[in-house]
Amino acid sequence: MSITRRHFGFGLAALGLTACSSTVPSSGSSGSPGLPADLRPAPNAGYDAWVAAFRSRAEARGISSATLRAAFRGAGYLPGVVKRDRNQTEFKRTLEDYLSIAVSDERLSKGRAAFAHHGATLRALEHTYGVDAEIICAVWGLESFYGERRGNVPVISATSTLAYDGRRGAFFEKQLLAALRILQNGDITPARMTGSWAGAMGHTQFIPTSYQAYAVDFTGDGRRDIWSEDPSDALASTAAYLQRNGWARGVKWGGEAGAPGTPGGRSLQPQEGGPVFIVTGNFNAIKRYNNSDSYAIGVGHLADRIAGGGPLRASFPPDKYGLTKDDRILLQKRLTARGFDTGGADGVLGPKSRAAIGAYQSSRGLPATGEPSKALLDSLN
Repeated sequence: MSITRRHFGFGLAALGLTACSSTVPSSGSSGSPGLPADLRPAPNAGYDAWVAAFRSRAEARGISSATLRAAFRGAGYLPGVVKRDRNQTEFKRTLEDYLSIAVSDERLSKGRAAFAHHGATLRALEHTYGVDAEIICAVWGLESFYGERRGNVPVISATSTLAYDGRRGAFFEKQLLAALRILQNGDITPARMTGSWAGAMGHTQFIPTSYQAYAVDFTGDGRRDIWSEDPSDALASTAAYLQRNGWARGVKWGGEAGAPGTPGGRSLQPQEGGPVFIVTGNFNAIKRYNNSDSYAIGVGHLADRIAGGGPLRASFPPDKYGLTKDDRILLQKRLTARGFDTGGADGVLGPKSRAAIGAYQSSRGLPATGEPSKALLDSLN
């Protein structure tokens, strides 16, 4: 079985659209500034013994002792990585909620600004690889918020911790070996090789094996630097990934059924009662990046919006509580006005909104279920 960049279960579709689960926003500097305590090395004799044994296996596979010394200098067991790996929950958003985050006003406005700033590079990549410039930009936006959320967890520490932990030991040992080969090749230094808690790296969140297979030195400086403040190599690597996974030049990903410019293809309705989409083979190429219909629609729709397209024309049905998105936004606004912070008013009732609902219910002497309702909305009027 081939392993795609996201086959192992990380990615935005399951993780609330924040680049990667528990990714710490990049500070733009090397090392691990700003990391919580549980993502800093902690003493662990079992891990130390595992690393000692791993060194022999790595040397047998061509990793030099000098590379190993440099890579593991300062590396260590990260308890927070294990906690995050074991506590991943299956949480499925509706497509409406997903798109509310993936194509939020902020992500769209920043996407258009990023496209304007890097348009020459993106158009050059489109010419070279055949992948639409806006699609490349949209992947960047969903994976790291246009470089703002690349993560600063040391990759050697993260992958070695997960390899030692053993739940997916063979997979993460493979990622660790790939990361060491990247270091040995001179593409990056250990201090700058940072990413998500699970080892996804750079502007478009490549795991080490995918980096080895697809990363591109677009700038011509001899290094495939997907971590640089200059996103050119990362964006080129994404274009190369999509091209080599089936992207057809000159073909749209798809679009909303009945919308102008939507090509022919197969129909897809991810949310019952919601918009219908027509998708092409390029939709499947996006899914090779992250095997989720919602993710692929999010990339495609964000790309269309960056290019100047409008919002979806069809509406979504009320949720299971009988509330529309406008109702949920109004609920969040009314709660916030009463002093119950929902963390914003985007119509997505995540943990913070539900905590605010529960706190409001408690203040009224009601059972603190955290569940919304029309009656609750009306009581806030």
